[in-house]
Amino acid sequence: MAQSVQNLKTQSPLDPTLPTFRSGAVARMAGMPVSTLRIWEQRYQAVGPTTAPSGHRLYSAADVERVMLLRHLTQHGHAIGSLAALNVEQLQDLARTRAEAETAASTKPLVRSAPFCIVVVGQAMAQRLRRSAVSGRWARPPQIVGAYDSLDEAVQAAAGQGDTPIDLLLWHASDLQADAVTDLKAAQAAWRARELAVAYRFAGAAARDALVNAGASVVREPSDDGALVAWLSSFGSAPVFAGSAPIGAGTASEPDHGIDRRLFDALALGTSALPTPRFDDTALTRFASLSSGVACECPSHVAELLMQISSFESYSASCANRNPADAELHGYLQRVAGTARLLFEAALERVAVAEGLALP
Repeated sequence: MAQSVQNLKTQSPLDPTLPTFRSGAVARMAGMPVSTLRIWEQRYQAVGPTTAPSGHRLYSAADVERVMLLRHLTQHGHAIGSLAALNVEQLQDLARTRAEAETAASTKPLVRSAPFCIVVVGQAMAQRLRRSAVSGRWARPPQIVGAYDSLDEAVQAAAGQGDTPIDLLLWHASDLQADAVTDLKAAQAAWRARELAVAYRFAGAAARDALVNAGASVVREPSDDGALVAWLSSFGSAPVFAGSAPIGAGTASEPDHGIDRRLFDALALGTSALPTPRFDDTALTRFASLSSGVACECPSHVAELLMQISSFESYSASCANRNPADAELHGYLQRVAGTARLLFEAALERVAVAEGLALP
């Protein structure tokens, strides 16, 4: 299935058939291991990349589109063997039909004889699930059996809870490491959870692959409440419908609108330590819910951005360093993220005053 790469110079750079991307890049874009991509090529002939003179496999933009469609459909229960022979148009039709069916199913409540029971690891996620804007989307909201700060705490809390299994163990992590699999499986065993779900903010491919191979559904944390509910409703036929409920706003005292002096020190990106975060994820999640009943959604957006930036700051600090230069780069990224965090903390304060909302 390999094509000749002669006369590539005569092709337009906009030609979707132009071989451009190496297998590692394609796998990252599709969110899958390179080894799986190779199996799809060699065993199922699902995609046919070009072989360059160097021996590297090169993929065109059209190839990438096909791989991402295949990845999307296999993640929703379709077998790669049944998809491999379909062309792009047929794959697109199949994806469209599935999406329409999901939309239709989400517009009416489903009946479930017993509550959908979950254990949440991550107080911010538990707080988010309890918000009316989220819980109101379920015909019957899931029952949060317990909410814990860490996987270790969840394991300890499982003692004495009886032998009744729960439906889902949901772990919310700002960043992921590959060695977290052991702790996650221990928590699953302790609670006898039927399914595992992991929502993260930042993670490397190795960590994601390790958790997926351990049987977890792993996604980057959905910022949209509807997307979060749609993902969680895919576990154990959790009843869900499209809807939302407003939440009232609080009041705020009048703080200083000027930029804090510590921002000027941080912007220099020098060597002094950055101040610690002013708000944790739980407080920011609570604050984000306050804007759902008002016209302006900026308070919610600023709070969500602040959580993302704080998570990247933490992720940069925990990245493995290959050499001194790599360590210096990660330190720089951590400091850039920390500086951005300070700016957004000041922005959150100003937005709260403008909208009459109570600060976290």
